Amino acid sequence: MPVGLIILAAFILVPTVEIFLFVEVGSVIGAIPTILLTILTAVTGTALLRHQGLSLLMRMRSEMDAGRMPGDEMVHGAFIVLAGICLLIPGFFTDAIGLLLFIPAVRTYLGRALASRVQVHGNVHMHRHYRTEDGVVDLDADEWSSHKPGDSSGPSQSGPRTIEHDSDTPWKPEDRN
Repeated sequence: MPVGLIILAAFILVPTVEIFLFVEVGSVIGAIPTILLTILTAVTGTALLRHQGLSLLMRMRSEMDAGRMPGDEMVHGAFIVLAGICLLIPGFFTDAIGLLLFIPAVRTYLGRALASRVQVHGNVHMHRHYRTEDGVVDLDADEWSSHKPGDSSGPSQSGPRTIEHDSDTPWKPEDRN
C-alpha cells in the first residue's frame, strides 16, 4: 500500500475514531470528566516521557561509553517519542496507543517486527580532504604526472610513471611508500 494512501487514511480515520470515542465516553461519564480525563492523560504522558526518556538517554550513554552502538535504545527512544506525541494529542484512541508504547515489551516487539520488514541499502561516499594552504595541492602519487618544460610530448598516458630523480617528485622520500 502506498505511503501517501496510509497517511491520508490516518488523517481521516484517527480523528473519526477519536470523535466517536469522545461521544461514547462523554455519554457514559459526562462532558467535564471526559475533558479532565483527556487532560490527565496528557499530563501523565509528559511525566512518562520525561522519566523514560531520561532513563533511555542514560542507557544510550552507557552503551556508547562501552564502545557499542545503542541500536535497541535508539529504536526504544523513537517509540517513546511517538508515545509522548500520542499522549499529548487529545483523544482516547491515541492515548491508548501512547500508553501501549510506554511498555518496553511492546516497543521491543514492534521494533523487531519493523526490523524484519526494513531493507537497508547503503552507499558509502568518500570525500577526499585536500590541504588548502596557499600553493599546496595535496595529491596521491597516482593523481599526478609531470613533464619537462619544452617537452612537447606532454605527460605519458602509457601507465604509471617511474621516478628517476628526487627532483622529479614533489613527494618527500618517506611519502613515496
